[in-house]
Amino acid sequence: MNKSELIEAVSANLESGTKKEAEAAVTAVLKSIADGIKKDGKVQVIGFGTFEVRERPARDGRNPKTGEPLKIKASKNVGFKASSNLKAAL
Repeated sequence: MNKSELIEAVSANLESGTKKEAEAAVTAVLKSIADGIKKDGKVQVIGFGTFEVRERPARDGRNPKTGEPLKIKASKNVGFKASSNLKAAL
């Protein structure tokens, strides 16, 4: 499911919601999650899951084309851990 399909699904679940209102709601939720992760490093939605910043250490890697060794910098990524309710629904 992509963002436009999600907007259509939200619009269908709203009683009197238009596609424009659904798009505004989805955009607001996604922005709020991103802002929360940026501010606190973690956003927990009870019954759904937890989004959190995960740090990857610097490491050695290889160029797949040449096989030449190279250094990969440390980085931050966003991880998601599903709640038990979400896992049970799958």
